[in-house]
Amino acid sequence: MDFNEFFYLINLTVYAFLIGSLLLGLHRKIMAKIQLRPGPPIIQYLLHTLKFYFKEITFPITAGNPLYIFMPILQIIVWLSALILAVKLESSLLIIIGLYVLQKIVEHGCGLSSGSPYGKLGGVRSVFSAAAEIPLFAVVSTVYIVTNSLIISDIVSYQQIHGPLILKLPISAFAFFILLVSKAPNSPFGIVKGKDIVSGYLTEHFGLLAGLIYIGDAIAYFVLLWLFIAIFLGISNIFLALPFMILITFIISIINGLTPLLAPHHSVMLQITIAIVVLLDLLHRVIFL
Repeated sequence: MDFNEFFYLINLTVYAFLIGSLLLGLHRKIMAKIQLRPGPPIIQYLLHTLKFYFKEITFPITAGNPLYIFMPILQIIVWLSALILAVKLESSLLIIIGLYVLQKIVEHGCGLSSGSPYGKLGGVRSVFSAAAEIPLFAVVSTVYIVTNSLIISDIVSYQQIHGPLILKLPISAFAFFILLVSKAPNSPFGIVKGKDIVSGYLTEHFGLLAGLIYIGDAIAYFVLLWLFIAIFLGISNIFLALPFMILITFIISIINGLTPLLAPHHSVMLQITIAIVVLLDLLHRVIFL
């Protein structure tokens, strides 16, 4: 890796973090307006993240070190890897989705390593909810059947010729959109960090470790939005995709602002139902198309 490439990756990381943070701040602001509250400023998520770097790192007496320390670092590694692979359009969509699945290890590890009963419950719910998210590989399979490739550049090129996949694969696009909804704050599917269990698997993390997790969450939100736009709208440029990121965030904010948190079993069953519909659509395409 030469200096120019390293400098590019640093700029890309900062850009993804800043845009992801501002979008999450916008999300909170829109939700507040829907609920007739003034709400925090749009830069609140960014400020909330940076403040942890000025606070003392705490190590609960019940925490299981070094796992307690390693999990936030792993989150950064996972989403930085996903970001770099996503923007390098020659990467496979399957690898990026595989990295996304690794996030479940982070959530589960954070919760169990803290020793907190709330963290442990959040970690257990993370594994519980994985049953609804792993079938998203069916979305990848459907995209492959239509485009005959899992390379992001090929998927984008296909749409430049044949039109956006969101029109050809509306069910798969809807399933991926539900994933975006589930990863946004205060989601009806947000059972791993529900207010009924304080902050879920994040309950005991503080200081620098919490700051790392918040940075990872901001980059994760950016990556998932960009993937949706690239895969289903055919827009791969991270700057041209920004207006669509804002629009999608606006729609997600309305949904989350008007919908209460679902019970864990209701959340998982609803997402599994959507995944089954995607699988049936995949089966239909394999047999009849």
